[in-house]
Amino acid sequence: MSSNETPRGPVDSSRIPRYAGPATFARLPRLDEVGTADVAVVGVPFDSGVSYRPGARFGGNAIREASRLLRPYNPAQDASPFALAQVADGGDIAVNPFNINEAVETIEAAADDLLGTGARLMTLGGDHTIALPLLRSMAKKHGPVALLHFDAHLDTWDTYFGAEYTHGTPFRRAVEEGILDTEALSHVGTRGPLYGKQDLTDDEKMGFGIVTSADIYRRGADEVADQLRQRIGDRPLYISIDIDCLDPAHAPGTGTPEAGGMTSRELLEILRGLASCNLVSADVVEVAPAYDHAEITSVAASHTAYELTTIMSRQIAAARNA
Repeated sequence: MSSNETPRGPVDSSRIPRYAGPATFARLPRLDEVGTADVAVVGVPFDSGVSYRPGARFGGNAIREASRLLRPYNPAQDASPFALAQVADGGDIAVNPFNINEAVETIEAAADDLLGTGARLMTLGGDHTIALPLLRSMAKKHGPVALLHFDAHLDTWDTYFGAEYTHGTPFRRAVEEGILDTEALSHVGTRGPLYGKQDLTDDEKMGFGIVTSADIYRRGADEVADQLRQRIGDRPLYISIDIDCLDPAHAPGTGTPEAGGMTSRELLEILRGLASCNLVSADVVEVAPAYDHAEITSVAASHTAYELTTIMSRQIAAARNA
């Protein structure tokens, strides 16, 4: 979008009820209605890589439904993200649910196409397997990227049942493939039992730092965000958020819940504290609506995606006006 074009924003909810019409993210226009977008919100309805509860294939549409209540001005960041940049819903990347390798290739190719238009991606999963092809695509454009991985789990295990591509292995594969900047990798919100202490040893060797949910509780969101900013610096940053980083009280609708997680307020505050980072794209994954209650998880995920979209829109507008 050029500097003299006005972005097309959401449907006016004072004229058309929020519960009416198609559920695009935040009631934004579809990508085919605007031609090109600065930020494309895309779904990946894929959960063939899960190791416990299935259902994240329905997560993207659940997030879209919950996002009907989002409004165009974000007071926490003092920004109107949909007026600063063209944000559009790019629909879903349709992938083969019976062949994980083919699905991974399809996601990567689709991400390449979208990034090739100049868009940044706000991806709605789907299970965490999808992060690997997205990171491959990011690295083609930006080189190895910094990664903030919000999750109850490390997701750096080697294989499950001999399978290399699962929702518990994407970041080991990404390190092995050289698509991550190993000087700027962090897990945030981890907790719960592991298979053994070697899990932590292996993870450290890959370059990851860990901020546990207990660290966030004791130190607070502002201090944690400051630490993460220092680790990231001005590197191109990708943020991957497994909604199970939240406590099951705040996100019951997910595949592998763990007690003792952060609150939705803590997650949103940490993200707001990262607004100065060079966020090139992001994902929110592992929303499994069949296990949700009163859209608790989907609402948290929609607000999380909204904060990430706001950060990207602000940076796009700042670069355009520089």
